[in-house]
Amino acid sequence: MSLNKITTCLWFDGQAEEAAKFYTSIFQNSKITHTSYYSEAGSEVHGQKPGSVLVVAFELNGHPFVGLNGGPQFKFNEAISFQVDCANQDEVDYYWEKLGEGGDESKRQCGWLQDKFGVSWQVVPSVLKEMLDHEDRAKADRCMIAMMGMVKLDIGKLKKAFEGELDA
Repeated sequence: MSLNKITTCLWFDGQAEEAAKFYTSIFQNSKITHTSYYSEAGSEVHGQKPGSVLVVAFELNGHPFVGLNGGPQFKFNEAISFQVDCANQDEVDYYWEKLGEGGDESKRQCGWLQDKFGVSWQVVPSVLKEMLDHEDRAKADRCMIAMMGMVKLDIGKLKKAFEGELDA
């Protein structure tokens, strides 16, 4: 049993196993830990085919998740997102490309994207937090303005804006 007391549960409409495989292929130190299946029991309520995937437990870099095939009743929206902290532009580019593959391109702005399952992600360079929290508000504000105009975040342009070397 996980020592982590909080597990993120993601509700899917039949794509839990596909999503778990997709996510674990992107993040290092990740794995599927368990799969369970619907049985006849409760079928009058759950309405799922016996033998189909009920839940897939998986870990993304040590964080526990459960993908639940609950049906079409609930959909993901941008009110909940997962933030991926990136050390450099190569990581930003990698996660942006991998997580965004097949996702709704109209849902991309300021480092946010929606993947092909409708889950929202924020692909954020760690240095952005430092710049936005900087005590020099003029620098932080220039960085904020630059970020708001971006789709995928560009560390070089954010730093130039922060330093006043880029027109807003």
